[in-house]
Amino acid sequence: MSLKRFEDQVAIVTGAGQGIGFEICRQLALGGASVILNDVNEAMATTAAGQISKEGGQCIATAGDAADLHFIQQMVDTATSRFGKLTIAVANAGITLFGDFLTYHESSFYKVMQVNLGGSFFLAQAAALAMKNQGTGGRILFTSSVTGHQAHKNLAAYGMTKAALEMLAKNLVIELSPFQITVNAIAPGATTTERTTDDPAYEKVWSSITPLGRPASVSDIANAALFLLSREARHITGQSLIIDGGWTSVSPSPY
Repeated sequence: MSLKRFEDQVAIVTGAGQGIGFEICRQLALGGASVILNDVNEAMATTAAGQISKEGGQCIATAGDAADLHFIQQMVDTATSRFGKLTIAVANAGITLFGDFLTYHESSFYKVMQVNLGGSFFLAQAAALAMKNQGTGGRILFTSSVTGHQAHKNLAAYGMTKAALEMLAKNLVIELSPFQITVNAIAPGATTTERTTDDPAYEKVWSSITPLGRPASVSDIANAALFLLSREARHITGQSLIIDGGWTSVSPSPY
């Protein structure tokens, strides 16, 4: 397999200032793609893009709200004006607002829906329109979660959005396959990132309840994502790939 298997590809990845999104950007760029790295935090986006550029990848930062329709279109326009096309869109941005169902606040509910669902839906729409007009096909990928498959305490709203993204990937097969655009989702399980390392018990707890004995690394998740974005997966669409070390097979609670 060529180390530059994404040469001549142009990608947008949202929510990519750190963690899984950053690693997807990094691997795409080092694989030859031109990457637009988005994060709502401008300093984080700039730092992340700069790090990838130092490693030899072509990556530019675009700071903004990935759920804002005007900004979504700006990212697509940046891809087409700067690099001449858009061939990959990864809707990775999402927020997690924990809360008991019986007291969950309306504002939290609609914020989770707006970012996780609205941002993903309309990035896919804008990217698909660009890909259709180009006539070159493309890849769209959603970031779901194991919480879209198994119940997780205090994550009713979040889990709803993740299950919905997988159904969206399946539904878009009908509308986007005629344009050679594939649409898939990844569903990560427990993953060690900058956020989870703040919890000293996280790795120990998830290692004890994950059949393979550890939570995922960001590379574990990114490797699966890159396969679905690659030419090798050109006949795979409408699918959701769980990457969880076997957790959903047994599903013990971390509590």
